[in-house]
Amino acid sequence: MCGVIGMVARGPVNQALYDGLTVLQHRGQDAAGIMTYDNGQLYLRKSSGLVRDVFRAQDMLQLRGNMGIGHVRYPTAGCASLAEAQPFYVNSPYGISLAHNGNLTNAEQIKRELYLEDLRHINTNSDSEVLLNVFAHELGEMRKLKIDENDIFSAVAGIHRRVFGGYAAVVMINGYGVLGFRDPHGIRPLCFGKRETEYGSEYMIASESVALDVLGFQLVRDVAPGEAVFIDVDGRLYTRQCATNAILTPCIFEFVYLARPDSMLDDVSVYKSRLRMGRMLARKIARDWASHDIDVVIPIPDTSRTVALDLANELGVVYREGFIKNRYIGRTFIMPGQTQRQYSVRQKLNAIELEFRNKNVLLVDDSVVRGTTSRKIVQMARDVGANKVYFASAAPPVRYPNVYGIDMPAAKELIAHARTEPEICCAIGADHLIYQDLPDLIEAVRGGNDKIERFDCSCFTGEYVAGDVTPDYLRTLAALRSEETRQRGEDAMSFCGISNTAI
Repeated sequence: MCGVIGMVARGPVNQALYDGLTVLQHRGQDAAGIMTYDNGQLYLRKSSGLVRDVFRAQDMLQLRGNMGIGHVRYPTAGCASLAEAQPFYVNSPYGISLAHNGNLTNAEQIKRELYLEDLRHINTNSDSEVLLNVFAHELGEMRKLKIDENDIFSAVAGIHRRVFGGYAAVVMINGYGVLGFRDPHGIRPLCFGKRETEYGSEYMIASESVALDVLGFQLVRDVAPGEAVFIDVDGRLYTRQCATNAILTPCIFEFVYLARPDSMLDDVSVYKSRLRMGRMLARKIARDWASHDIDVVIPIPDTSRTVALDLANELGVVYREGFIKNRYIGRTFIMPGQTQRQYSVRQKLNAIELEFRNKNVLLVDDSVVRGTTSRKIVQMARDVGANKVYFASAAPPVRYPNVYGIDMPAAKELIAHARTEPEICCAIGADHLIYQDLPDLIEAVRGGNDKIERFDCSCFTGEYVAGDVTPDYLRTLAALRSEETRQRGEDAMSFCGISNTAI
């Protein structure tokens, strides 16, 4: 899960790209980067950390030019290293830089083809670098000194023919403009907007509409699945469908958790979809557990607040804020291992005892993935005097890994994998567990746009809409992610002076 942004303007874009990335910070906190172009010269700043930490005043002054792209990264495949911070760049042909959100499921195959057939070298483990080199090769095959939008769209069509998985990307071609494109299923989000200035039109492409809103851009629309959007250096907009058999199949987990509530994704208000999730969940409770004795509904900050609010209203039960989140705690994504996650829960959340003591509490969260955090929070509620602790998830059981750009672990690390709901309830220590039904979740999101016929629900169903996902691929991915989690965890404990036996 990453955030991308691209812009062609009538004046310097450095501050706008910075502000846009800050708004997209929730999509990735591992690294950030901006690349700009000015009079034949590229300017790049990227590093590990939050946007506000990566870009200092002197860095911003050096990012000159009226067009550029930016990226915030959270690692899903490959390691969390500075070498894999984006944007990536290749000098041939023309000079091309790319920022990517998603995951390619045939990256290893494409990497071999790039080396053996296209004579291109991949320097990192990032599939984003693979995507960049596929585009560069396809564009280079034009064998032209100068290219136009038709050549660029043909290169995107070449990507769609060769690459599988989920991807939304922004590309900057030196001296030509900024390009945005989305995979033929539209799994990962991408939109574009426009604003008028006294000097002419300016365009921005971004992962979420909220980045456009805060910068005064009017949302034009989402980039369609398989479509490419190109803005040339003079501010002219070109669009074209570049894929055959494209069908909109957005990731439903974007609406559950990833996206900001003030965003619009594929004409659906994320905020309103979460309100509907709450109502659907409340109706399930009323239908299947009519004799419930819930005294208070308490969200687990932050994503589940919207869900919990309408759930409480629908049930006619009191809603309260029972947990306070410490927003200034050290970043826990530095410590991605399970041991460190457990260690950090009590540092990040503190329970308000008055809201729990002697009450039957329904805790509401957006989802339950590993279950480690859920178990700790249930215990926190008991420690401050809750009589009974019930747990509700706005999403169905997460039983399968996500392969399209969300950092979900191997199946064996998912608490719902190969477990029944009563077993999960026991594992997290709750007195009762309520999951959203998948048809209700789909209805809650589709209620904002009934033209969406299908969603990627692979983490709930194990059905991977883009194809090319085999049992061998899942086993390889599981081994890779398990090794990365272990290594990153050991590195973080060493960095923090923590040993395995100390916790």
